[in-house]
Amino acid sequence: MPGTTMTARVDGTVRHSADGPLLVLSQRLDGHDTFLSGSLDIGGSALPVRILTLDDVTVLRPAGSLPALAEGTRWQGTLHLPHGMRPRSVPPDLREAATQEGRSLNTLDEAELRYVLTFLSEATTTTIRQARIRAIVSALPTTMRSPQ
Repeated sequence: MPGTTMTARVDGTVRHSADGPLLVLSQRLDGHDTFLSGSLDIGGSALPVRILTLDDVTVLRPAGSLPALAEGTRWQGTLHLPHGMRPRSVPPDLREAATQEGRSLNTLDEAELRYVLTFLSEATTTTIRQARIRAIVSALPTTMRSPQ
């Protein structure tokens, strides 16, 4: 699938959490994957965000610094979501780790594979990526042959 970008006008309020500010949308953003990365144009700046879609609310977690805004402050902006850009093939480090542990990636259906690849691709450091690979591999079924 060729890469395209979906753009949506969004607005909401600022909430604060122990992990920093959250941008709570006034309307739930349907049809988009949880933990999807995007970019929010707000106040003349492009801010990288992670989308956390919950049961009845969508929350944007800024991945960069957000100007200090008071709790409950109203905001509006344009959200840009890349579509068709995520890798559909298993990266070599995940495939190698699964092979070394005698685990099979072939049992994952399309939705599970998409979830695994998204989970892995959004690791922000090498340490986090390696931990996610270990978690993914440990959940896979074993292959017929024993690990080497």
